[in-house]
Amino acid sequence: MSERTDQPRAVIVASSHVVRGSLGNRAVVFAFETLGFTVWALPTVTLPWHEGRREATRIVPAPGDWEKLVDDLIAAPWLGEIGAVLTGFLGSAEQAVQLSRLVRAVKEKNHRATYLCDPVLGDDGEIYVEEAIAEAIRDHLLPLADIATPNRTELEWLAGAPVPDIEHTIAAALDLGPRMVLTTSAPVAHEGSTGNLLLTPTEVLLAEHRRISSAPHGTGDLTAALFLARLSEGMAPAKALQATTASVFDLVARTASREADELTLATDRHSLVEPMGMVQLRKLAHPGGE
Repeated sequence: MSERTDQPRAVIVASSHVVRGSLGNRAVVFAFETLGFTVWALPTVTLPWHEGRREATRIVPAPGDWEKLVDDLIAAPWLGEIGAVLTGFLGSAEQAVQLSRLVRAVKEKNHRATYLCDPVLGDDGEIYVEEAIAEAIRDHLLPLADIATPNRTELEWLAGAPVPDIEHTIAAALDLGPRMVLTTSAPVAHEGSTGNLLLTPTEVLLAEHRRISSAPHGTGDLTAALFLARLSEGMAPAKALQATTASVFDLVARTASREADELTLATDRHSLVEPMGMVQLRKLAHPGGE
């Protein structure tokens, strides 16, 4: 599929901002700009670093200020520039309500605009956001999403049931709602491997690669951004999945080889454009019989 040139190449991204690190909007903005997109970056919370590293001061915009900021964006004369919206980590439940207004406004201006909801709720079997935030993402943002990118833990919480294998993961993704669901860290049959499972209306695709221990934070943010960017360029879902997975795997492997504690985005930016990561792509049976 050739690159689309008629779709606006500006995106709104709303997620956390860290002073040190390569996650949240730091990873998302870098990925989009590296691939040639204009980015409107909306920080939902400001942190000195990932809260899992050590104690961190959290600055969340006051609800009234946040609402006025969203009002400004909705009223902006340039809103028609936006071809896609991505939301990630939120600092409060109210932000989900206001972001839903922004998504609707973008889609009203540009009916072809794509909204990707990255429901950042938890990881490794643990939900680390407040229950009110998780519920607000589920109730206000997920129903508007064209694409969702939960990890395995997040999919289990949203589905209300475990996803111990590929079959359960496919079933849970099918019930989630968005027309495309990309589940990261999906269960795979091969020991020592991990995968990204993509469900579309007509295909189920699994991109599998070798697992790298102690991967730095930010891989989910990066995956969501790259997948949305590749689709926005006009790539078919299968090709976008393979390119995205290869880029993230390549970057994580290079980061690990340097023994760095944060994704080496600037040093290895070529991995985002022309990844060398070895990824196996398999087509699985679609529950709809396609």
